[in-house]
Amino acid sequence: MFNVENIVNPSAALYIRLSSEDKEKQNESESVTNQRSILLRYAKTNNIRVYDIYIDDGFTGTNFDRPSFKRMIDDIESKKVNIVITKDMSRLGRDYIVTGELMEKYFPSKGVRYIAINDGIDTFIDNGINEITPFKAVINDYYARDISKKIRSSLQAKMKDGKFVGGRTPYGYDKDSKNKNHLVVNKEQGKVVKRIYNLALSGLTAYKIASLLTKEKIKTPAQHYDFDWRANHNYKYGIWHSSTVKDILTNRIYTGDLIQNKRRKVNYKVKKIVYNNPNEHIIIENTHEAIIDKETFNKVQKLIPKNVGRNEKKEHFLLEGLLYCGDCGHRISVMPRKKNNNLCYTDCNYNRTYRKEKLCTPHCNNYDKLEAQILSSLKEICLKYVDRNKILKEVNNKKTKKKEKTKDEVLIISNRIDSINNNLDEIYMDKLNKVIDEDRFVRIKSKLEKELSVALEEQKRLLDNNKNKISEKTEEEKMNKYINEFLKFDNIDRDLIVNLIDKIEIFEDKKINIKLTFGN
Repeated sequence: MFNVENIVNPSAALYIRLSSEDKEKQNESESVTNQRSILLRYAKTNNIRVYDIYIDDGFTGTNFDRPSFKRMIDDIESKKVNIVITKDMSRLGRDYIVTGELMEKYFPSKGVRYIAINDGIDTFIDNGINEITPFKAVINDYYARDISKKIRSSLQAKMKDGKFVGGRTPYGYDKDSKNKNHLVVNKEQGKVVKRIYNLALSGLTAYKIASLLTKEKIKTPAQHYDFDWRANHNYKYGIWHSSTVKDILTNRIYTGDLIQNKRRKVNYKVKKIVYNNPNEHIIIENTHEAIIDKETFNKVQKLIPKNVGRNEKKEHFLLEGLLYCGDCGHRISVMPRKKNNNLCYTDCNYNRTYRKEKLCTPHCNNYDKLEAQILSSLKEICLKYVDRNKILKEVNNKKTKKKEKTKDEVLIISNRIDSINNNLDEIYMDKLNKVIDEDRFVRIKSKLEKELSVALEEQKRLLDNNKNKISEKTEEEKMNKYINEFLKFDNIDRDLIVNLIDKIEIFEDKKINIKLTFGN
C-alpha cells in the first residue's frame, strides 16, 4: 500500500455528491450517509487525516458549478488539501472532458492525490487500473447522457398526455393537490387575470394596466412566488411591469390549453436555454379549467398590436395605432395638438426618424378631418354591407355548434367515468377472488380514484357552463338591439373601431386605403 508519509502534511478532502436522479431512485448505496461512512472508514484504515467533508446534495454530475466542489477547489488552491477521496469516480463528475482534465492535469499540477475507492483508482500508485480511468470517465459520461435522454423522453411523453411538467405554475394557477401534473385556478390570482383582460378589451395598453395594478397595490406574480428581488437590481418589488402584463395577455394557457416544450437546454452538459420553433411546441387543448374564454383571448390578440405606441401621457385618438404609411409601410403617429390653434397632424415614423436622409415623406394630414372622413366612410360601408339576417344566422350556427361540442364532451367524460367505475368494480372482485394481492389492489385503486376525481371535476365544469343560459328569444332581441346601435354609429368607441378596422394606409397623394377585419 502507498505510504502517505511521502506527502508532507497529508490532508484529505472527502467529497460527496448526490444527484436528484439518485434521490428519485431512492438509491441507498449512493446516499450521503452511505458515502460518508465509506470515506471515513477508508481514511481511518489508511491513517489519512481528514481536513473537511464536502457535500453537494442534489447536483447532477455534468454540472461542476457546485458550491461544495468550488469550496474544495478553493482549499486546494490555498494548499489546505492535498488528497481528494470519493466513493467512485462518478461522484467527482460525469463529464469525461472535465473529469479527465481534473485527474490528468489539474490535480497533478497542484500535487493532489486523487482516490476513487470503489473503482480502485489512486493517482499516486501505478497499479494498471489508472490506465483505464479515461474509459471509466467516458462510461460515466455516457450514463449521464442516457439519463438525460430518458428524462427528456419522459417529460415529452407527459406533455403529449396533457400533463403539466413545469416547476412553477403560471400566474393564475396552482398545482392540483391530488395531481401535481394538473392545474387548478387560484381564485385570487384568477380574478386579477380576468381584470387584466377586461382592461385590455377597454383599450388600455399593457403599460397603463400595469400602472393601475401597481397603484391599487395588487400583489405581483413575483410577490406570490417570493421572488428574490434583491438578486436583480433592475427589479422593483411590488411594481407591475408592462412586460408581465403582456406575458399574461399573450399566454394561451388561460384558455384551458397547455402549450409546453417552448424551450430546452442545449444539451445535458450545457445549461444554456434556447427557445424552440413554434412548430416544436406541444399543444394540448382543454387540459384544465379556463380563466379566459377563447373568443376573448383571440380578441385581445388582435387588440395588442393596435395599441402599440399609444403614449399614456398624451391625448388618446380613436385611430391611433391603426395608421400606416402606404408608401414605406411604417406606422404613422398622431402628433400632440398645437397650443396656438389646437390642431394636430399625422407624421410618418420612418420620416421622423430619418428626416435628414429623406427616406420617406411626412404624410401630413389634419387628424380631426382624417378621423371624420374615415368614420363617415365606415358608416356608409356598414349600412351598405351589413346583413342583419346573415349575422343572426351565423350567431345561431355558432351557438348550435358550441352546444353540440359541449354535448359530445359531456358524453365522452360520462363514458370515461362509467369505465373507471367498472374498472374499480373489477379490481375489487379480483381482490376477493385472490387474483391480485392487497398491495397491487391498493396501488391500482389509488390510481383509478385519482383519474375518477379529475373526470368528475371536468364533468362538473362542463355542466356548470351549460347552466343559466339565456333563452333563444332573449338572445335574438339582444343581438338585434346591438346591430341597431351599431348601424346608428352614434357612440363610436375604441373597442368598436379596432374590431372593424385592421389597418388604415395613408399615401403621400392623400389616398386612403381602409383594410377592414371583415373584407376590404
